[in-house]
Amino acid sequence: MARLPQAFLDDLLDRLDIVEVIDRRVKLKKAGKNYMACCPFHDEKTPSFSVNPERQFYYCFGCGAGGNALGFVMDYERLDFREAVEGLAQSVGLEVPKDDPRGGQEPPKDDNKPLYQALEHASKFYEHALRQHPERHKVVNYLKRRGLTGEVARDFRVGFAPAGWDNLMQASGTDEASQERLMRSGMLVKNDQGRTYDRFRDRVMFPIQDQRGRVIAFGGRVLGDDKPKYLNSPETPVFQKSRELYGLWQARKHPRRLERIVVVEGYMDVIALAQHGIPYAVATLGTSTSETHLERLFRLVPEVVFCFDGDDAGRKAAFRGLEATLPAMQDGRQAKFLFLPEGEDPDTLVRAKGQAYLENLFDHADPLETFLFKHVAEGLDLESMDGRARFSKLGAPHLHRLPEGVFKTLMYQALAEKTGIDVESLKRLQPPPAPRPQRVESGAQAPSASETAPPMEQDAPPPEDSVSMEEPALQSLSPSSLNPIHRLIGLLVLKPALVGNVPDNLLVTEGSRDAVLLSEIVAHIRQYPEVTTAALLGFWFGTPEGDFLNALAGRETIEEDAGLEALCIALIEKLCRHPALNAARQQFEALKRKPYGELTQEEKQALLSLTQEIRTLSGRT
Repeated sequence: MARLPQAFLDDLLDRLDIVEVIDRRVKLKKAGKNYMACCPFHDEKTPSFSVNPERQFYYCFGCGAGGNALGFVMDYERLDFREAVEGLAQSVGLEVPKDDPRGGQEPPKDDNKPLYQALEHASKFYEHALRQHPERHKVVNYLKRRGLTGEVARDFRVGFAPAGWDNLMQASGTDEASQERLMRSGMLVKNDQGRTYDRFRDRVMFPIQDQRGRVIAFGGRVLGDDKPKYLNSPETPVFQKSRELYGLWQARKHPRRLERIVVVEGYMDVIALAQHGIPYAVATLGTSTSETHLERLFRLVPEVVFCFDGDDAGRKAAFRGLEATLPAMQDGRQAKFLFLPEGEDPDTLVRAKGQAYLENLFDHADPLETFLFKHVAEGLDLESMDGRARFSKLGAPHLHRLPEGVFKTLMYQALAEKTGIDVESLKRLQPPPAPRPQRVESGAQAPSASETAPPMEQDAPPPEDSVSMEEPALQSLSPSSLNPIHRLIGLLVLKPALVGNVPDNLLVTEGSRDAVLLSEIVAHIRQYPEVTTAALLGFWFGTPEGDFLNALAGRETIEEDAGLEALCIALIEKLCRHPALNAARQQFEALKRKPYGELTQEEKQALLSLTQEIRTLSGRT
């Protein structure tokens, strides 16, 4: 995939002063070596947002937001990567180079640019037809019946595809190159007889725009009785349905600060809501809501409301949305589900009842936990033991997909209260999610029993500090102040020069995700000895690892170089004791897998001995 050259990004970050970048947007106050403010990403009264000018890094101890100047601008101003880079580059007098897909070689020709041009020309053609075509009254009357004004139609670039086989083709040029561009952009169709014709005919046209406002596809609603009623562009090199959302471009550009986004089912719902003072609705494009959709939405707002018809199809669509939402439900995020009365949709309801009525429905929509438990309990008798057992078996796998945090803990507690089954037993109903394939080698171990087994009885407490160099890779990276690998990674991000203390025997190419990431960071710093904290974060920017590094670096409170180095050496010594530590842990886990009541007295004594040995090797008393 094409990307900007890393050398340019490093140069840009070197020229920026993060204090100046943030202070233009959020007023900072000097506090020792750092600067502080109330965090702009969550509500707080006591400042917990810290900016480190030496390392060009910010971190919020309240919500965990952190990163470099580029990441801050993207999140604060809701810009995509390229937009943020272009704005910051202009502020320091840098010219943004072309994308570099091959590590510094001359980039290939941008094959997609002609597609964007063809799609933009098509959109203008449809808009012009809506104003000038002799048959335009059919569309104008339809839009008026739906209560749309000319202004909102203009804002969403609504157009008209006239009846006829080749109107767009004739307007765009009948030469081979023009037809090839239209074919690649999805605007033409070729049948079995080799005949080429316009894909969209006699339809109201809704341009679909990407996050930079470029037209990438179209949706068309039929004016007559043709089928299908709605027709979308096929997927093309510039359009992937699972990534794009209709109306998101307009919602992001609205001057009002977004606090929620509503996911609805149709183009007209989005436009009608915008006209009636609800400019934060989006619609999927002929596909279910995806995890990619949800991550994009939650990056913009803390709350997403799914608004669907109350019929069976609407509830099934909503549950597919819920399944996509679960992995994105980090603490501080909220998802709600609203089902409208039969025969109503957001378009008709907002025209009949108004903005305040519909927003009140959004406010009181079912939260994710209510909808999930209602759906899972459907058809079950929760008063019976069998019903509660089935409810647990059906509900627990969904909870496993939630990211680690307070919300996941509360969800397990809620399920335990509803079923009478303890939390640890619920967690054993299904093993943790499979690790991500890009980080797991074929020899990866199964999840350790400590993650799935019930707690030990009082005479055999589980060991703390349960990280190891060979622990299984997890679904997500969760920072831990007790994990020596995590602390060492955080130190290296804060002070890359500490890499000289890391011995080669700690570096691996397979094993736990933590250990592999440590090795990758060490290799990167060795390759670029002058790398800064900001540049390191920039290299992993936009990845789960990048968020993880932000959190680890932000948690470290030591500021003096001598203190950082002393801690680094201590952590390395601790990690070098891991072979013996791992052997003890493996024995401990093998015993812990057995129900405690079935252990012999010798095995119980072995558990106590192993617990003490693990604590001793971990540097605990």
